[in-house]
Amino acid sequence: MRIEKFSVGILGTNCYLVINEETKEMVIIDPGGYSKRLADYIKEEGFKPAAVLLTHGHFDHIMGIDGVLSDYQVPVYVHEEDADAMTDARLNQSKTYTKGYTFGDARYLKDKESLELAGFSFEVIHTPGHTKGGCCYYIPSENVLFSGDTLFQNSVGRTDFENSSTSDLVRSIRERLFVLPDETHVYPGHSGETMIGHEKAHNPYV
Repeated sequence: MRIEKFSVGILGTNCYLVINEETKEMVIIDPGGYSKRLADYIKEEGFKPAAVLLTHGHFDHIMGIDGVLSDYQVPVYVHEEDADAMTDARLNQSKTYTKGYTFGDARYLKDKESLELAGFSFEVIHTPGHTKGGCCYYIPSENVLFSGDTLFQNSVGRTDFENSSTSDLVRSIRERLFVLPDETHVYPGHSGETMIGHEKAHNPYV
């Protein structure tokens, strides 16, 4: 597995490319923007996108979807509890920061569902708190977790939005993420990477 990170959109969201180097298949996680640099990189490397995975429905994680789909006809997945955020520009905050953006053609996921994509098994872990349908994607074979805006390096996601909950977020992290192996490498939606073991020992918010 190879993971490439691009900072995209007006809030510098981490968009990840999860690449199978043997087949050139890949998965795009949280395309909050679809810059020329990102688009050119995918094409120049000859990668073959298989899907878009969204950790939640906030605008800074979804506004590059149309760009991706203009180049590649792939399914877009998000947890079912964020269906309203995907289709409501006020709830996904895009109306506050931009002219507004919605996307109504996502496929909806359930907790503990497993997706076989690009030769990897992505396990869906529902982690409500930042949004109702916030989720993380765990790849057990690689000890890798894509945590979106649930868990950051020495921090956690904001809970001052509509449909956010501090108690839900803390419970999600403690009960759903901190039970993963300490050596699990965490790739968050903003800032740098971290490890589950480090966050259990040092995260001041949990």
